[in-house]
Amino acid sequence: MKNIISVIFFILISIAAIAQRKSNAQKVDSVLILMTLEEKIGQLNQYNDDWKATGPVTIDNKKADQIRLGQVGSLLNTLGTERTRSWQNIAMQSRLKIPLLFGQDVVHGFKTTFPIPLAEAASWDLDAMQLSARIAATEASASGIHWTFAPMVDIARDPRWGRVMEGAGEDPYLGSKIAYARVKGFQGTQLGDVNAVMACAKHFAAYGAAIGGRDYNSVDMSDRLLWEVYLPPFKAALDAGAATFMNSFNDLNGVPATGNKILQRDILKGKWGFTGFVVSDWGSIGEMINHGNVKNDYEAAWSAITAGSDMDMESRCYKNNLAQLVKDKKITVSLIDDAVRRILLKKFELGLFDDPFRFCNAEREQREINNPEHAKVAREIAAKSIVLLKNTNSLLPLSKQLKTIAFIGPLVKALKQNKGFWDIEVPGVDSNFIVSQWEGLQNKVGANTQLLYAKGCDIEGDDQSGFDEALEVAKQSEVVILSIGERRDMSGEAKSRSNINIPGVQEELLKALLATGKPVVVLINSGRPLVFNYTADHAPAILYTWWLGSEAGNAIADVLFGDVNPSAKLPISFPVSVGQIPIYYSHFNTGRPATNDSSHNYNSSYNDLSIFPKYAFGFGLSYTSFVYSNLQLNKKKMKKNEQIEASVTITNTGKADGEDIVQLYIRDEVGSIARPVKELKDFRKIKLNAGETKTIRFIITKEKLSFYAPHSVNNQQLQWVAEPGDFELMIGASAEDIKLRARFELIK
Repeated sequence: MKNIISVIFFILISIAAIAQRKSNAQKVDSVLILMTLEEKIGQLNQYNDDWKATGPVTIDNKKADQIRLGQVGSLLNTLGTERTRSWQNIAMQSRLKIPLLFGQDVVHGFKTTFPIPLAEAASWDLDAMQLSARIAATEASASGIHWTFAPMVDIARDPRWGRVMEGAGEDPYLGSKIAYARVKGFQGTQLGDVNAVMACAKHFAAYGAAIGGRDYNSVDMSDRLLWEVYLPPFKAALDAGAATFMNSFNDLNGVPATGNKILQRDILKGKWGFTGFVVSDWGSIGEMINHGNVKNDYEAAWSAITAGSDMDMESRCYKNNLAQLVKDKKITVSLIDDAVRRILLKKFELGLFDDPFRFCNAEREQREINNPEHAKVAREIAAKSIVLLKNTNSLLPLSKQLKTIAFIGPLVKALKQNKGFWDIEVPGVDSNFIVSQWEGLQNKVGANTQLLYAKGCDIEGDDQSGFDEALEVAKQSEVVILSIGERRDMSGEAKSRSNINIPGVQEELLKALLATGKPVVVLINSGRPLVFNYTADHAPAILYTWWLGSEAGNAIADVLFGDVNPSAKLPISFPVSVGQIPIYYSHFNTGRPATNDSSHNYNSSYNDLSIFPKYAFGFGLSYTSFVYSNLQLNKKKMKKNEQIEASVTITNTGKADGEDIVQLYIRDEVGSIARPVKELKDFRKIKLNAGETKTIRFIITKEKLSFYAPHSVNNQQLQWVAEPGDFELMIGASAEDIKLRARFELIK
């Protein structure tokens, strides 16, 4: 009976939603018929506000006048209810009183700052990531924001690329799950709720594969790679209901994404049936001139609008050229109408036509951005994102009975550094709410524990004058905690680096501290995988703390002292050297596979470098230990319309309660085209008390065995197929640490 009631309720909700969409579409048409061509083009025009920009600053003293004339549809980088209300008031002076959309890069929190997205991805905790996006949306919407330019769902396999910090790492399966969770978090129950913002899946597409890891660079790849690796997270974001997409700066196989009809018209709006709208990245329409695909702004506007870019962010190509393109019969008004409809529909769905100021409640703004519950969640998620890379002789967790602790390093007392790149500077809010690592430790230890501090050195430079003080402090302590890494603005947009070693003399400081004989715990703060071979080989304990946000200090202290048992695992491979890049686990075997580093007898290896990463995808330690056993398949042969159930037993054999991320990989042993050595196809994050055993189950379907293959040897058109044959199923603690294996066959 309950199931019947649930089905009826779902049907009624679906019918209501369809009716509402139809009603909104009718409302859109009623507005569209009243609009002049100039007003329509205005809806496709987005300007930056008069302050902080995320692109080249455009000075325009006539912005308010243009809004009054209906020549602007959206503003970005407008923060706070007072500011958004003032601009919206001006929009209400326009002839048709069409409300403005306010967009903002709410990437990993608003006032409450969560770990950078790559760090959150290390938690493999989809519920936590959805919750952090939910809180970010709640705070942002309370501050007048309607729309976030997030999540970034680009797959990235090159840590030289600065924007790797903004995504979910190297794997399309994990990346797709995270994309779905983040969209759901941002958009909440439905658009139109005052605590929901429109999500924006970016950057469409393949931006993370920029050649050489150089931001904005070209991308050249096969259709198979595009469809199997780089497009799946975008499809997941669309399936989650993402209201908008943003195209990318790069050209893809010679065609700028902004003017790429195959991406936008054929795939996104055609094959996938996307009904939202596409916004350009900052100035990317005009930048097609630099790509060499168009001659001038006129041709750029034509290329972008015909390809399916609906809104022009800051290039002004649409504003200055679309009317002339219509007059010259280069485009039809119906093409513009399609873009305008998509934008107006979202404004209706947000409820802005009913009340343009419904997101401008100053009382709600103060209540939500100062909600103490948000800080508690940020602390929990930050702790979930810390990866334990090494723990020799169980140095961690530290005892709360320690009498003297030396806390050394250039990042110990930093505040804003902990927020990482793409943080929000909320007007009128200082940095005092950020918990430094020093403050976090102070909050944790008792009155009987003395904390000693020395900076030691700067993040960059070769000045070692602070070493002596650091060594003196270390000698007085029972244990040393060393906090080193990058500045927060060394990873992010336009922050590509050819050298991703820990900068400056920070590792030299570690060498000096280790020479004292004191046990040293190293905290590595970063927005990307760094190269730190000396630290990895010599430090007894290492925590990769990324940039954890406004509760970083408390979260780090929670893990250091064992109040939280670390459970995070790497969402991206960490290289031994930049010479290995790109390095990722799901590579092909090649015709001459190398299985170790000791043999260089005409196989696919380096003569002077390991073929293996320093830390593999999926790697991460715990303060307890887990044993995997009893892998069982309910059958060894499977038809395409059937499924296999795989079960495995996990036992916590240590003395501490903990969480483990059990990873399932599959290898298609023989395919019509070469297949990767393994691919992540499922995972479970489970909590086990000390001594507890659980059996978990995975379901293998045809979908998990499918891939994109050409119709025939001579036909390059791809089809999504599961080919009959043998498969290996692997259960592991990382991509390299495979614990159990089984084989099965897919039959016709």
